[in-house]
Amino acid sequence: MFVGALTLDVLLGDVRSLKEKRSVIRPIVAELRRKFSVSVAETGDQDLYRRCEIGVAVAASTAAHCSEVMDSCERFVAGRPEIELLSARRRLFSSEEE
Repeated sequence: MFVGALTLDVLLGDVRSLKEKRSVIRPIVAELRRKFSVSVAETGDQDLYRRCEIGVAVAASTAAHCSEVMDSCERFVAGRPEIELLSARRRLFSSEEE
């Protein structure tokens, strides 16, 4: 079994409040969860208006499938016009690691 962790650092567009930030981030998180069957949450920068960290976790039977799903999630977020993807960090964990 393989577990992938993807951390996306996002810059939001014209957002002036935390309420507006939630209205932009919530649909993205929900769509990632629905479309790719991953665990996803806003994991950082909750107190900043224009920045957001989104954490994505995926479990798969092969490393290739895990990487493929993380790639798809990254492309999905990068393709959103209302936000800018600043960076993406990923880690892959294996059940054989000790």
